[in-house]
Amino acid sequence: MSERMLDVSNLTAGYGPVSVLRGIDFHVNEGEVVVILGANGAGKTTTLRALSGMIDTAGSVKFEGEELVGQPPPNIVRKGIAHIPQGRGTFPELSVEDNLHVGAYIRNDNEIDADIEKWYEVYPVLKNRRNQTAGSLSGGEQQMLAVARALMSRPRMVLLDEPSLGLAPFLVQDLFQRFGELNRDTGTTLLVVEQNAQLALGIAHRGYVLEAGQIAIQGSADDLMHDDAIRRAYLGV
Repeated sequence: MSERMLDVSNLTAGYGPVSVLRGIDFHVNEGEVVVILGANGAGKTTTLRALSGMIDTAGSVKFEGEELVGQPPPNIVRKGIAHIPQGRGTFPELSVEDNLHVGAYIRNDNEIDADIEKWYEVYPVLKNRRNQTAGSLSGGEQQMLAVARALMSRPRMVLLDEPSLGLAPFLVQDLFQRFGELNRDTGTTLLVVEQNAQLALGIAHRGYVLEAGQIAIQGSADDLMHDDAIRRAYLGV
């Protein structure tokens, strides 16, 4: 059995006086793809922000046995967690190539240029746009850049917040295919918040359903895919 990479216990978080998460417990094993489902306002994005140290958080978040609560976001990145936020997460005023270099800011090895070329092979359009500002790219191109930039840090876990948002269906299919390949080929652990439940569960091992800041349902991706309540609420069937 894979070891737990992320272990979350009694996690509470919110914004100022407003509490969003109310003592949730969940875990992600090394090498897994785990999806978090839920209606708008359930606390999905807040969960990822709490894990990344972006908002006030209480409880326990252990990554590979080390407590993250109270640590600033740059420290959490250095531990091996990359966060691709909702709304792309690029630096619009910087060029494509400069964005990729920024993604590698925690590294001091001599393979950064080789990794940039690798991502240009994965997303050839980025190579064609290497000198353009990120803000001038299409939505799909910006999402490709956001993924590549986050992975330039060579993370062991990636947090993905609504990666399909605003993308054309054919781009979404390709994006999730690449997430599945990333997990299978490199063993990178993925925690995905996603509105397209069918696609997300299609690459996931397990999932959790958040309702009003609490875990309501959990199970294997297959079980969730065939749960009548989940199917009606999130799969449209």
